[in-house]
Amino acid sequence: MFSVQRQNERSNQLQQERNPIISMRNVSKRFGSVVALDNLNLDIYESQILAVVGNNGAGKSTLVKALSGAHAIDSGEIIINGHRFNGLTPALADKEGIVTVYQDLSLVDTRDLVSNIFLGREYVLWGFWIERRRMKIDACRVLKQLNIDIPNVEIPVGELSGGQRQSIAIAKAISQGGKILILDEPTAALGVRESKAVLDLVRNLKSQQYTIIIVSHNLKHVVSVADRLCFIHHGRAVEDVDSNLTSEEEISKRLAEIG
Repeated sequence: MFSVQRQNERSNQLQQERNPIISMRNVSKRFGSVVALDNLNLDIYESQILAVVGNNGAGKSTLVKALSGAHAIDSGEIIINGHRFNGLTPALADKEGIVTVYQDLSLVDTRDLVSNIFLGREYVLWGFWIERRRMKIDACRVLKQLNIDIPNVEIPVGELSGGQRQSIAIAKAISQGGKILILDEPTAALGVRESKAVLDLVRNLKSQQYTIIIVSHNLKHVVSVADRLCFIHHGRAVEDVDSNLTSEEEISKRLAEIG
C-alpha cells in the first residue's frame, strides 16, 4: 500500500518543480444542510493528467462544476493562471481556458459532426450567411490534430459509436481554444475497444501540453492514464497519490477504508 509519507514527498517535489496552473484554496460549497465541498485544497499542474476519485457523494461532481463555473462557491478562492477568483462563471472559466465535457456530451444527434463542433459558435458572414465550408475545414483540422479518424464528417452524430461521440465532444471542447480540459466519466458505458481509443486520445492531448482533469469510477482506466490521483472524501481532498506508486487494487482498498 502506498504511504502517506511518500505521497507528501512527491507532492512537495511537484510544488518545488513548478507552480500549479490551478489552485483551489479552502473552497466550500453547501446545498442547504449538505456540505458538498468542505475547505477543499487542490493543486493542478500544467500538462498533467489528474484523476479525481472518490465514493458516491464525495463531492467530485461539485468540484467539477465549481471549476467550470456551473456552481458558485460559498467561500475560498480559485487561482487560475495567477488570477484569483472568489467564484467562477462559465464565461470566466472559458476565458481562463477551462472547458468541460460532461457525461451527457451535449451533442445534437440529428446534426452532423461539423455542426456539433461549432454549435453556437458558427462562422457567420454578413450577419446571416453560415460559412459551412470554412467550418468543415477547421473541424477536419481539429480531428487531424487529435488523430480522430472519422471519414465522413457530414453524417449525423447519432449514427456514430459511443467512443466516436465522446471523441467528437472532446474535439468540440478543444476547438473552443481551451487548454484545461475536464472530462466527466469519459469512458462510461463504452466497450473495451472504444474505451482504449478515448484513453489514447487523452494521452495524445497530454503530449500536446493540455492539462486534463478526469472524474471516473473506472479505476483501471484512471491508473492507465493519470499522473496523479486525488482522493475526495466528504468534500475534502484527503490524499494525493502519484499513479506510479499505486495500483487499481490499492485504490479500491483505500476507497473502502475512507468509506
